[in-house]
Amino acid sequence: MKKSFCLGLLVMICVFGFQSIAVGADPIKLKAANYLPPTHPMSHLTGWFCDEVKKRTNGQVEITYHAGGTLLNPVKMYDGVTTGITDMGVSHIQYTRGRFPVTEVFDLPLGSPSGWVATQVTTDFYAKFKPKEWDEVHVLYINTCGPLILQTISKPVKTLEDMKGLKIRATGQLSDVVKALGALPIPLQMPDVYESLKRGVIDGIVVDLSTLKFWKFSEVVKYVTSSWQLGTGITFYFVMNKSKWNALTPDIQKIFTEVALEAKEKQAVLWNQMDIEGLDLFKSTGGQVLSLSDAEAAKWVKMPSASRPGRRATAVASRMKPSSTAWPGFDPPAAAGTIPRRPMPVSTFRCTRIFRPRASATAE
Repeated sequence: MKKSFCLGLLVMICVFGFQSIAVGADPIKLKAANYLPPTHPMSHLTGWFCDEVKKRTNGQVEITYHAGGTLLNPVKMYDGVTTGITDMGVSHIQYTRGRFPVTEVFDLPLGSPSGWVATQVTTDFYAKFKPKEWDEVHVLYINTCGPLILQTISKPVKTLEDMKGLKIRATGQLSDVVKALGALPIPLQMPDVYESLKRGVIDGIVVDLSTLKFWKFSEVVKYVTSSWQLGTGITFYFVMNKSKWNALTPDIQKIFTEVALEAKEKQAVLWNQMDIEGLDLFKSTGGQVLSLSDAEAAKWVKMPSASRPGRRATAVASRMKPSSTAWPGFDPPAAAGTIPRRPMPVSTFRCTRIFRPRASATAE
């Protein structure tokens, strides 16, 4: 009887002892960095990711989020992740030209019609080919913005000839595209662009429409040329330090993967939504949108071979199609120059565009 009592007591001590250890175990503490302003929707999305991981792991993982470039600027983000300054980081590949030579194909004029489509294609491309250039990190997700559009502060650009001599902010492969159009590419970090536009240091920028609102460019830009026919984009990444990823247990890795997939889905839709909001704001403040005629657009598309991807890369990218048909896209607009509003499933690379050109170069 005494032996049974002692054995039972020992079992209870072991059970409650292990529970105490589990409850008292320190959470895994990680850091995430993003250079985008804290108020930017993409910054909010990264914050959502951090909070959601903590929630789904029941507090086993706590991620301290550093937004607005407070920990790392966009140029140093990737190295900051690999060296452990931050455990996770958000930036884009144009800031480190040559580091991602395969993925850089999506920053070239491939005719991408929207950020939603571009993100699906880029994601499918990475999943299928797993470029070795990403081997030193764990990729949570990548995404590509909508077509980059010319924005200028004082000179309306209606023809290719109007581009000559303009100082246009561009980084990475986009510098070649801008140069091929006759302008002078000026490399600047995004946080420095607003003041450079305001002071006339640069004449304009080629970037997605969302920046008109979320980087406040509508305050300093007077003209937007809807050069969507080029279909150039910017490919963003959210990556994690490889050692920190490998140190996670399989069940926690699974949660990270699930949350990352959902974040990518949200980001794909967000690109289109942000572009719409950016253009709406620009028009409401009196900004002028200049559309290119088909003949004029053809001139923009005909670039020197040096600014285009190789035949093999172009063929691969153009064949890629989003794997899902359940993603919100946008209906074709009812009239030229308008933006569609109602969500619809989209599954092909050539889908509806945010912009539609008018018959001739006119100001809206």
